[in-house]
Amino acid sequence: MAIRTDTLPRASSLWSLHQPGDFLDCYSVPSTLSPREAATRGLALPGWADALLGLRNALVRPFGLKTGKTEGPIFPTCHETAEELVLGTDDKHLNFRIVLIRTEGRIFMSTWVHPHNAWGRAYLRLVMPFHILISRGAVARMATGTTGKTLPNP
Repeated sequence: MAIRTDTLPRASSLWSLHQPGDFLDCYSVPSTLSPREAATRGLALPGWADALLGLRNALVRPFGLKTGKTEGPIFPTCHETAEELVLGTDDKHLNFRIVLIRTEGRIFMSTWVHPHNAWGRAYLRLVMPFHILISRGAVARMATGTTGKTLPNP
């Protein structure tokens, strides 16, 4: 299964938020899942990522940042159609969204981050190595064959 570093399709509503200097990445895989099904499957964090999220929440709580919960839907839904699901939130240091869009037999997952200040930019640099691992793992779990069956992880 090939996870592809990709470009977010222009049809995505996320483009309306994007500004110069914002972070935006995108990965895609072949998939027959709807965006909601892909999110349910892909964003179910493995134990190590869930533990990192718990540590992150404990570390940022004293600074008044949003901490979310570690079970259930990890991020609130901002927008949903049959073709696209946008999750995310706005906080003091940055705004972020995760979009899942299905087109051309692929699921595309993109993360957009708009830092508000130096703390937001520093936070983004700090979490980037983990973000890449978690995002690629999530997209791998979204892959399906033409029969709708999950493809094995490499």
